[in-house]
Amino acid sequence: MPNTEQVIIAGFGGQGVMLIGQILSYAATNKGVNTVWIPSYGPETRGGTANCSVSISDEMINSPIVTKPDSVIAMNLPSLQKFEPKLKKDGLLLVNTSAIKDYDYRKDVRVIEIDANKEALNLGNLKVANMIMLGAYIQASGVFEKANITEIFTKIFTDSKAKLIDINVKALELGMSLA
Repeated sequence: MPNTEQVIIAGFGGQGVMLIGQILSYAATNKGVNTVWIPSYGPETRGGTANCSVSISDEMINSPIVTKPDSVIAMNLPSLQKFEPKLKKDGLLLVNTSAIKDYDYRKDVRVIEIDANKEALNLGNLKVANMIMLGAYIQASGVFEKANITEIFTKIFTDSKAKLIDINVKALELGMSLA
């Protein structure tokens, strides 16, 4: 893991961007490093804009505000347009091309395009598009290993949601392979 990683995850409400951020923060806490997760919602929860920022560091985190992220995960066009300009030079930009087509990306960042919705439908569940993007992110950033994330799945998908672990692990692995 790098000393400090700051990521912004953004999309429409209902795309699971908050869950990605929560999982990253849980994984950091579980690994014994410092983390801050800050959610930001638009006027509606589902369908409105939503984003969160996550800071992960083996050092003290002085501010929860992420102004120049190391990485951005953009699930839709408004999110890409809002956060791509803030991304650090040589940063990592993960783009859901199911919702973003023919975009002229910055030339000074690393771009990974994934048709997350299509890939999720191929797995049989559109709701795991976020986990495909999470898999791509952990593979491309090196922030966590797959085991760090799957361990969190077993903690958050409990009781009646335990049946969701397998599909989420498959989505995570698929995202890792696509990155």
